Amino acid sequence: MIDATFHDWPLPYVDQLELRDRDAITLVVIHCTELPDLATAREYGERVLYTESSTGNSGHFYIDRNGRVHEFVPVTRVANHTRGYNRQSVGIELVNRGRYPNWFDSRHQQMTEPYTAEQISALRGLLSQLTSALPRLAYIAGHEALDSAEISASDDASKRVFRKRDPGPMFPWTDVLAGLTLAPLPTDTE
Repeated sequence: MIDATFHDWPLPYVDQLELRDRDAITLVVIHCTELPDLATAREYGERVLYTESSTGNSGHFYIDRNGRVHEFVPVTRVANHTRGYNRQSVGIELVNRGRYPNWFDSRHQQMTEPYTAEQISALRGLLSQLTSALPRLAYIAGHEALDSAEISASDDASKRVFRKRDPGPMFPWTDVLAGLTLAPLPTDTE
C-alpha cells in the first residue's frame, strides 16, 4: 500500500497475481469503471476469468466519486487491467458510468458523466505519491490510448465500436497533469 489513509481492500485472489519489483513500473494507466458504483466494480474485480491463475481483471487503485481511494491490488503485484501493459504499469480506476450498461451498442457510445472534484483531487494526490514511491515511473496514458481495438457493435454487427473508451472525453487531462512530472506515453513505447 502506498499511503495508510487509503482503504486497503485486497481482492480474494491477490496472492495469485505475479510479483514484481517496484523498479519494473514505468507507467500509470487511467481507467474509468464504466459501471454504476464501487460495489459493482468490486463484484467485477472479484470474478475469476483466468482459470490457469485463478485471477480476474482489476486495477490496483479505485477512486470512488467521494474521493476515497481503495487499493485492490498492491503495486508489487501485476494486475490485469490493460492488455500488453500490465507488467510495467499501475492501473487506476475512477468510478464513472461511462457507457454502462450499453458498452458496445453503437447508439450509446457517449460518455457524459463528469468526474467529481473529489476524484480528481484524490487522483492527483495518488499520482504524486506514486511518482515518489516508484523510482522509474515516468509515463501516463488513458486506457483508450493503449487499447484502440474495435469490435462489432452489439446492436448491429455491421457497425464497429471501440472496445475501450476510458477514461473518455470528460476526463480533465490538463487539470490532472498540472504540476506533475509524468509525461504522456510515447506511441512507440511498450
